[in-house]
Amino acid sequence: MSYFAHPTAVIDEGADIHDGVKIWHFSHIMTGCTIGKHCNIGQNVVVSPNVVLGENVRVQNNVSIYEGVVCEDDVFLGPSMVFTNVVNPRSAVSRKHEYKQTLVRKGASIGANATIVCGNEIGAYAFIGAGAVVTKPVPPYALIVGNPGRHKGWMSEYGHKLIFDANNIAICTESKQEYKLENNTVKRIK
Repeated sequence: MSYFAHPTAVIDEGADIHDGVKIWHFSHIMTGCTIGKHCNIGQNVVVSPNVVLGENVRVQNNVSIYEGVVCEDDVFLGPSMVFTNVVNPRSAVSRKHEYKQTLVRKGASIGANATIVCGNEIGAYAFIGAGAVVTKPVPPYALIVGNPGRHKGWMSEYGHKLIFDANNIAICTESKQEYKLENNTVKRIK
């Protein structure tokens, strides 16, 4: 076995788990999911069938990742954050054939207790604040907070708020990477 699983974890046959993955207490990894290299799956996590986690994804405690969710590399899923997979659930009506995809792009972070309504894309390096409720697509590098989630600024790839000058250029305080804001879109330029 090229990954670590705590003895209390349940790993169904047919789960595709890559090298260097760590799976902690009471987690359930279901048949048909894919977990990329060096992911960390916290305590009491469920990874459902057909979920795809890229490399180096960090899933904190008490997260259920439902069918229809795809996370690219370097995504952070905060403690007790929530994904949905049906827009209009009813107990008496089966809607398993109506699951909507949620795509979380490379480097995005989703804070503790945030909710991501299915069918939305979270852009690369976006930052969803703790407790935010995402009801629409999120652009790359966007900072989203509140309920419903509102766009409140831009974040660097290192997770620092970007402050743009008169030329619409911002420099990350940690990495010194440069970003340009143009037509309400942020791109890294250096």
